[in-house]
Amino acid sequence: MHTEKRTLVVIGAGPSGALVSALMKQQGRDVVVLERDQFPRFSIGESLLPQCMAFMEQAGLLGAVEQGGYQHKNGAAFAWGDRYTEFDFREKFSAGPGTTYQVPRADFDKRLADAAEAQGVEIRYGHTLVDVTLEQQGASLVVEADGQRYRIECDFVLDASGFGRVLPRLLDLERPSDFPSRRAIFTHIQDNADGRFDRNKILITVHPEHQDLWFWLIPFSDGRASVGVVGEEHFFKEGVPWEEQLKAWVAATPSLALVLADSQFDRPVQSLKGYSADVTTLADRRFALLGNAGEFLDPVFSSGVTIAMKSAVLAAQVLGEQLDGRSVDWQQRYARPLQQGVNTFKTYVKAWYRGDFQTLMFHPNPNQEIRDMVSAILAGYAWDRENPLVRESERRLTALVELCR
Repeated sequence: MHTEKRTLVVIGAGPSGALVSALMKQQGRDVVVLERDQFPRFSIGESLLPQCMAFMEQAGLLGAVEQGGYQHKNGAAFAWGDRYTEFDFREKFSAGPGTTYQVPRADFDKRLADAAEAQGVEIRYGHTLVDVTLEQQGASLVVEADGQRYRIECDFVLDASGFGRVLPRLLDLERPSDFPSRRAIFTHIQDNADGRFDRNKILITVHPEHQDLWFWLIPFSDGRASVGVVGEEHFFKEGVPWEEQLKAWVAATPSLALVLADSQFDRPVQSLKGYSADVTTLADRRFALLGNAGEFLDPVFSSGVTIAMKSAVLAAQVLGEQLDGRSVDWQQRYARPLQQGVNTFKTYVKAWYRGDFQTLMFHPNPNQEIRDMVSAILAGYAWDRENPLVRESERRLTALVELCR
């Protein structure tokens, strides 16, 4: 088996893989990206958060994204029965960009990867990591491409494989999430809904009777949209076509049914279940897990890509110091700082499914200062410790909900 030596191997060319490889290339590092699929390829997670803009700019990728002609996004709208509220991300507590894009991920991911390649990053499409052995220093990888296998010996591995969760599976790092198992059913449609909702915002709609069943509607710039429904497993029926179930749930939700009255479902409806995940460790001196490869919460606040990009920025900084020969503590410098923001998002996801967040969000006399703090978190600024709702997020959110009641 042919063996080659590399400094850094990145698994996956999605947003975190493209970002971290570009950042490492900026440092002058030797980096190769292994991507199992060919791009473009379908993916969900299409509504970015404004915090992503700063991360993409840092990696030199923002210019390519701005040329994509994507749908402008300035906030999030929430509907529940006859109740409606929206957050404008330009009105937020934290400094930083207040607008971003809603993106078809097939095109967006390829655009990011192409921009990383333009900076000199080597991406190998159709190459699958099939085995990994952690050494005293670095790792030994077995890779398969075109039916042939070869070995890479490297100083460090970054897993940016997302839902593929390659290293957690191969290194037995997976552990159950503390979230219930939920299912998402989704597709892209021709929405034919201009004038019926604000295309500059993602629309989150709560089912009128089941508070823990909700829908996303993410508009794209070409008149199409991503639509999906999320709920615990008992809401869905095995053996009944996913399209039939998605349409039935939309029809049972009057406000959303009105928005999508003229929509055309013209591509297959897909399903993803049990997507929430966790791991025993995020990193050590030989590897680190980025984004969804480490922990995925829930799609409700569109935090996935933001967490992935934040993890890429953090990992690139710490790894750069390690490759320069400095001693680094991956738990203190990477895992804990990353987890601080993840835990903030987790507080709000749990509050969403309890109904607490809706109590706060649909309050008839909202406090603008509080809304600006919430808006900052929804815009992705979950690591801003200046925000009182980021510090001690659970205690303060619980107190606010009690006041609203």
